[in-house]
Amino acid sequence: MGEITGRQVFAVTAGAFAVIIGVNVLMAYKAISTFPGVEVKNSYVASQQFEANRTAQDALGWTLTPSYAPEDGLRLTFTDAEGLPVPVRELTVLVGRTTSTTADQKPQFVREAGAYLAPVTLAPGKWMLQVTAEAEDGTPFQQRLDLLVKG
Repeated sequence: MGEITGRQVFAVTAGAFAVIIGVNVLMAYKAISTFPGVEVKNSYVASQQFEANRTAQDALGWTLTPSYAPEDGLRLTFTDAEGLPVPVRELTVLVGRTTSTTADQKPQFVREAGAYLAPVTLAPGKWMLQVTAEAEDGTPFQQRLDLLVKG
């Protein structure tokens, strides 16, 4: 067995650091390229309206219940404080994964039997729903929900 030279120690050390730096660069690139990191365009403006919007939304007394079945698609049920179905206007839903925007979609919903249905296909796993709607009186309604699709 030969002696360990300075060049060998340098080569092993440089190789180890190269691997560490390479992995860090790859992970940073993946993090930036798959998630935009933006919830609202201007957080200051959003914060000024938050409390008033939340109070108005709470006054509606609505409960939003999502469900998914592969044969039916995505179902959203809006109910009032008494448990009765509520009609909404301007329903927009962003369906996507919490960590990536590549699977994002905005399905078109149709009201049927007191619920809103959209024919979408969701792979198993955790999905995020960002729901924006408007009450008949114009009160805005926003909610972010998690939906677990079993596989």
